[in-house]
Amino acid sequence: MASFNTTTTTTNTNEIDHQIKISSTSSVKEEKNLEEEVKVEMSEMEKSKVGIMRALVQKQDPSNCKEVNDDLMIRRFLRARDMDVEKASQMFLKYLSWRHSFMPPNGGCFTNSDVATDIAHNKVFMQGHDKQGRPLLLVYGGRHKQHNPDHLKRFVVYCLEKLCTRMPKGHEMFVAIGDLKGWGYANCDIRGYLAGLSILQMVYPFIDKNTKKKIVFVDNKKLKPTLLNDIHEEHLPEIYGGKLSLVPIQDC
Repeated sequence: MASFNTTTTTTNTNEIDHQIKISSTSSVKEEKNLEEEVKVEMSEMEKSKVGIMRALVQKQDPSNCKEVNDDLMIRRFLRARDMDVEKASQMFLKYLSWRHSFMPPNGGCFTNSDVATDIAHNKVFMQGHDKQGRPLLLVYGGRHKQHNPDHLKRFVVYCLEKLCTRMPKGHEMFVAIGDLKGWGYANCDIRGYLAGLSILQMVYPFIDKNTKKKIVFVDNKKLKPTLLNDIHEEHLPEIYGGKLSLVPIQDC
């Protein structure tokens, strides 16, 4: 699992037509500092705590899965808990317990056939990167159709796993654009949203504090220049005035 820094733009075509942008940072300088923080090597203190935490986790979860042997994975949990080994270990064990019970056996991942219903909605795309090198995710809320919440859970994890595999070395963040154009009652899937949130709760502790609190409303006429603040035109989807064709997430 990676930590996530999201920029989300949504479109609403009801009485008020607007976009909403959620940004994790208040300046380009801050974003660069965040990226530099991810890329630096572990300090001696971090190495020590990673080793201690791994030993604690292995005592309670002897499965020896790949996540336990991933130093950067363990560091993410430590950072999410202010380097408190005990709290980070408990959080990590909960994550491992969920993963063992929910994911395919033997460390497997969900395949296209496991999420065929959601793929058929043609609602999630992934291509290109923002100016910081983070992969872009585009979600069309108006194309979602209500169905089994457990299937949506699988699809959320499927998308997150796809994003993690697309992240360049040294990056632990992605950018998401949520487009709600055409969204209405038929797309209002409360059970599905709750199911999706239950998965995203595993991600929430990693989200930058500024992402959680900063929401900017943008008029439709300012959509393209707003997106161009974070995304180069060659990586911006054609539908928003860019040059990149949409690529369904299953083809990534």
